[in-house]
Amino acid sequence: MPFAELKDVRMHYEVSGPAGGPVLVFSNSLGTDLSMWDEQAAEFAKKYRVVRYDKRGHGQSSAPAGPYTIEMLGRDWVALLDFLDIDKADFCGLSIGGQTGMWLGVNAPQRLKKLALCNTAAKIGTQEGWKTRIDAVNAGGVKSVVDVVLERWFTFEFRASHEAEVTPVREALERADIAGYVACCAAVRDFDYRDKVSAIRAPTLVISGTHDPAASPKDGRWLAEQIPGARFVELNASHISNIEAREQFTAELRQFLAA
Repeated sequence: MPFAELKDVRMHYEVSGPAGGPVLVFSNSLGTDLSMWDEQAAEFAKKYRVVRYDKRGHGQSSAPAGPYTIEMLGRDWVALLDFLDIDKADFCGLSIGGQTGMWLGVNAPQRLKKLALCNTAAKIGTQEGWKTRIDAVNAGGVKSVVDVVLERWFTFEFRASHEAEVTPVREALERADIAGYVACCAAVRDFDYRDKVSAIRAPTLVISGTHDPAASPKDGRWLAEQIPGARFVELNASHISNIEAREQFTAELRQFLAA
């Protein structure tokens, strides 16, 4: 199990695909781990050098004391590329991973080729909503919010008919480090790039889910309108669209990267 010993975090990562292939990095959502990209990793590793990692406070990575910020998560990504001796990469992030991508697009454009911002927004949620989530997790652990979170992440129909896909996501949530999860909730709560995303110049794909209550298609369209030349795609899914609309998600990402 490979780890990168970075400045203040021990980061778990996995690399697959041809050594000389173009590099594609996936960044996971809040409360998940790199396994959420299993299907995409298997597909893209046929051509790309695929890098997946657990952001700080998640999966097998360490959970340094908070607070965390999206800037901190972005700098972790840059440090991981440095550790792996990667100059530039394509980036695909979902939710908090997408916000990390926005920070990179504005602050580290020299490290990016193309940017896929999925089920995300320049501002997600409200101070009150995040306070409620953080208080609940601090009081009862991540398990206390799992059912509510999954209801927002997948449509009822998908949850009812795709237990094999939903169960690993549930299990990852239940294993989540409480302090790391809360610190990343605070990072999303405090992130607001509505006045900055227009500075992104990397070729950008924005993906939204029709039924996503966290980062709506309205949020996604607005984001694509602000980023020069960005392309917007709406999938018939909720928040974790790369799993619920796996084939369409993968096809759209493949087309974007190949263009």
